[in-house]
Amino acid sequence: MAWSTRELADLAGTTVNTVRHYHERGLLEVPDRRMNGYKQYGVPHLIRLLQIRRLRDIGVPIAEIERLDSGVGTSPEVLAAIDANLVETIERSQRARAEIADMLQHGSITEVATGFARVAPRLSPSERSLTLIYSQLYQPEVMNDVSEMLDVDADAATVEFESLPADADEATRARLVEEFAKTITKALVNYPWIAAPETHLRRTPISTAVTMAETMHAIYNPAQLEVLVRATALARARADMDEVPDPRA
Repeated sequence: MAWSTRELADLAGTTVNTVRHYHERGLLEVPDRRMNGYKQYGVPHLIRLLQIRRLRDIGVPIAEIERLDSGVGTSPEVLAAIDANLVETIERSQRARAEIADMLQHGSITEVATGFARVAPRLSPSERSLTLIYSQLYQPEVMNDVSEMLDVDADAATVEFESLPADADEATRARLVEEFAKTITKALVNYPWIAAPETHLRRTPISTAVTMAETMHAIYNPAQLEVLVRATALARARADMDEVPDPRA
C-alpha cells in the first residue's frame, strides 16, 4: 500500500508542510511518484517520519538530526542539555503557578513584587513600588526580610513620613526626623544587612546605589527625602554608638 503526503502526515500526527520541510532539509527521503504525479509513501517513510517526530517532540534540534544523517537517535550530551532546559522550564512554571495562586487568594496585584500580594493592602504606593525595585536589586533572602518588615502595621512615624507634604515646615521635619530615626534604628538592629548590604546584592554596588537614588527621587518629594536622609544618618550614628532601643520595644 502507498500513502499520499496528506495520508502520511495524518498517520504520523503531523502536517503536510512539516513533511515537505523534512524533505527540504534532507531528513526524509522523497518517494517515487505515481503515474498521476502524486508521491507514494511506504512503510519505511512512515517509520522514519515517526522517528523524526519523536526526536522533535522531546526537543532535539533539527540540526542534530541532520548531523546524524540516516541515524535515528541522538547523543547523551544533547539529551542532558534538553533535560536541563526542561528542569528550568518546570521550575519557572511552578513559580508562576505559586504566584498566580497568591494573586487569586489576595487579589490580582501587580503593583508589588512576587510574594508581597498578602501585605500589599497595607502598603503605601511608594512602598509597593519599592518592593518591585528591591526584587531586582537584592537577593531572595533580603526580600524575605523586607516582607517580614512590611508584614506589620506601620508605626506612626512611618505613616506620617509616607504622607508628609512637600511644603512641611522645619519644625515638622525635625520632629519627624527624631521619630523616624527610631524606626530606622530598630530595622538596623533587627536586620544588620541594611548597614552593609554588599554581599546581598544582585547588581554591582554602584548600579544598586544609582538605581536606588533615582528611585527615591522619583517616588518621594523633597521634604520626605530630607527627612529620610537626616533620620538615616541619625539612626546610623546611634547604632554606631550603641544607643539603640530594645528591638522588642
